[in-house]
Amino acid sequence: MAKILVVDDEKDVVYLIKFILEQSGYSVSTASNGQEALAALGVEPADPSIPLPDLVLLDVMMPIMDGHTVSVKMREDQRTNRLPIIIVTARADMRHLFEGAPNVAGYMQKPFDPKRLREQVDSLVPKPGQA
Repeated sequence: MAKILVVDDEKDVVYLIKFILEQSGYSVSTASNGQEALAALGVEPADPSIPLPDLVLLDVMMPIMDGHTVSVKMREDQRTNRLPIIIVTARADMRHLFEGAPNVAGYMQKPFDPKRLREQVDSLVPKPGQA
């Protein structure tokens, strides 16, 4: 079963994404800010024993640590530098921050279409029931 980490400070958005993806058969974990995300990935503090998800859905504007900083730290870490990220943001003008980031595999603007979210996730990770 593919594992997805959803990082967003808006509880309603996290609940909706988690519900959509779990209904599609994915295992979903969450973090409410960038610092929690890096800990969940074993980046800060460094912990190579923490299993990595197959995909990260990452909000940009969050308290404590923003999504751009998270993506940069993920790129700098050998374990996470190839882990695909879908940027999920309410602001379309944030896209330029991630140009040239090899691990950013897609963008989703809030509010998003649940079908499009599933399609984008399905295109990046093994579909539920497949290995």
